[in-house]
Amino acid sequence: MRRRIQTGDYKPGYPVPGEPRMAEEFGIARRTARKVINALIADGLVYTVRNIGTFVADSKTGGPPEHIGPGDDDQDQPEG
Repeated sequence: MRRRIQTGDYKPGYPVPGEPRMAEEFGIARRTARKVINALIADGLVYTVRNIGTFVADSKTGGPPEHIGPGDDDQDQPEG
């Protein structure tokens, strides 16, 4: 999960797989999936919105990005 976030497979503001899906995808126990999510939260890579889900954090703030939308990939934007 960490590598997928750091390489941009999961972009800021977009949801990460929940515990059941993560457990199935990686062949781990649901309890282990919860530990993975907690570690990612502690490292500031993801944040949770109660009763909504867990999302990739903005790398600068560790929280929600200001804007989410098409073309928000940093590679597509000119450097200023």
